[in-house]
Amino acid sequence: MNIRNTALFIFAMVVLFSCNKKEEKTTTLNNPIDSVSYCSGVVLGMSMKQAGLDTLNPDVFVKAVLQVIKKDTNLLVDANQANQFLQMYFAKQQQKKFEPNIQAGQKFLEENKKKEGVITTPSGLQYKIISEGKGENPKPTDMVSVLYKGSLIDGKVFDQSEGNNPVSFPLNQVIPGWTEGLQLMKPGAKFEFYISYNLAYGERGYPPRIEPYSTLIFEVELVKAEKAEDAQKNAQKNAPKNAQKK
Repeated sequence: MNIRNTALFIFAMVVLFSCNKKEEKTTTLNNPIDSVSYCSGVVLGMSMKQAGLDTLNPDVFVKAVLQVIKKDTNLLVDANQANQFLQMYFAKQQQKKFEPNIQAGQKFLEENKKKEGVITTPSGLQYKIISEGKGENPKPTDMVSVLYKGSLIDGKVFDQSEGNNPVSFPLNQVIPGWTEGLQLMKPGAKFEFYISYNLAYGERGYPPRIEPYSTLIFEVELVKAEKAEDAQKNAQKNAPKNAQKK
């Protein structure tokens, strides 16, 4: 919630509290300010409901707000403690909401590690060698080029490289499961990775294609690996002459 929405949120709750203390009146939109006020309430109310803030205790909430506004030093918790608590609260709510993803992923990995050819590393990353490669294993700082296909454990493909056009990136700038797994490969190798959520996109996921706490499967072929400085030199060398720096 940004600063503007936070301010609106506080204002709305204060108004709500005040209105609850009085006899309810029929709302009418008599002027632009009334309309802006009502529309702001509608939008804010929807945001609060989506964020799980539709069950707040208005008495406790407004008391805290007024204490801050009046610079009351007798707060039950300070700002840092409040932020930490809210972060933990929403993290638990998020985990609870997507608990089925966690359980499904754990069940899949537990069964998958028993299959022939599947290897599990100390971090929990699982992989299967489809074909071996030749040469040196890439280092975390290397630039790699890969062909890949990513899918959920139900088989739904959420992303893949286009045709025979590899995707290039620094190995230390991708999800942990890829950073670890690709270091086990040699150029030309093809592996299948089974990556738990904590080695993938974690509690946030990658909306809308990957939900939070999702276990992922990747088929990856390491086409090429080279040191970052060599990759930069080759890129400059192969660039059109009119695009190269003087």
